[in-house]
Amino acid sequence: MQLFYNAELTDQNHFRFDKNESTHIIKVLRKKNGDILHITNGLGFLFEAEVILDDIRNCEVKIIKKTFFEPSSFQTHIAIAPTKMNDRLEWFVEKAVEIGVHEITPIICDNSERKVLKTERIHKIAAAAMKQSLQYYLPKINEPVSYKAFMQQNFERTNLYIAHCEEDKNKKHLFDLVTEHSKNLILIGPEGDFSDKEITLAKSGNFQPVSLGHNRLRTETAALVAVHTIALKNESYER
Repeated sequence: MQLFYNAELTDQNHFRFDKNESTHIIKVLRKKNGDILHITNGLGFLFEAEVILDDIRNCEVKIIKKTFFEPSSFQTHIAIAPTKMNDRLEWFVEKAVEIGVHEITPIICDNSERKVLKTERIHKIAAAAMKQSLQYYLPKINEPVSYKAFMQQNFERTNLYIAHCEEDKNKKHLFDLVTEHSKNLILIGPEGDFSDKEITLAKSGNFQPVSLGHNRLRTETAALVAVHTIALKNESYER
């Protein structure tokens, strides 16, 4: 199944794709009148639609079936310091969406080498990964925020974790801490790690220091390991 994405699709019976999507559907994929397309709006809905106007500039479809899928029983929110090289962060976003991340917030830390991040391309990568992995929920991509401002938010009823590189006798492996059907937020620092002040602030806000394994990981690798660990632990509960 090939999945298309359009955020504007809600309750209408007919829908028209824009020029770029129409060209892709009709000219590249060679879809004709009567063919069936599968579309999601990223909000849990899967629409089955029949092509009724195979125009490369203005492809029109008729919605013939709509199915709603319940969201997952757990939530994973990754707050990650943008990497120095954009392609590394983009790689993380793509793979994290495929695995099942629910929310991503870029945080600007004391040791961040990248202080500015444009999220438009990140949104596009997330949408493409959602389609490729046949999911019906588009993860929330937040605008970059300073570490201090982020820590002032209300994280009620959320399991809070920070993955830092400093020695800490209270560190436990993330896999051992994740609970069933829970909301999880994990902080992933920049290449130079969190500053001592940032680690202290996190601990004072009830963030539990966690280990992601014995090896020292790059920022984007650590974040992906966190996403996979939480997903894997929740899969184990379902067996």
